[in-house]
Amino acid sequence: MSCNRCGTCCLETEMPLSKKDIKLLLEKGYNIEFFSRLDDESYFLLRNINGHCVFFDEKNKKCIVYADRPAGCRFYPVIYDESKGIVVDKICPSKKNWSEHKKKSIGKKVIKLIKKIDSEAEQRSSS
Repeated sequence: MSCNRCGTCCLETEMPLSKKDIKLLLEKGYNIEFFSRLDDESYFLLRNINGHCVFFDEKNKKCIVYADRPAGCRFYPVIYDESKGIVVDKICPSKKNWSEHKKKSIGKKVIKLIKKIDSEAEQRSSS
């Protein structure tokens, strides 16, 4: 699937970050306070500025850290919906370009990532 660069997925993002995502962005020279926030349940989430992800270039409709974007962004538009399980996000204009096979394949990675991020948040909250 190719991104049509509409930026819809970058609006009001609530993308959780793994330790690996954070480490990569720190290594690229970004300050953790610039790109993330810690929520009440000890999850690190991408920050939003002016209604979009801090890394979204509004003018050019692209991610400025695309090559180093967080894993959840890489797997998008495949997401986990608490009531439906693995789905292709309905807000993505390219959603019809995803086969069931591709969705299932990426979905396995999404589940693995969620478990990892949940575990990391649990460790932070118990520290």
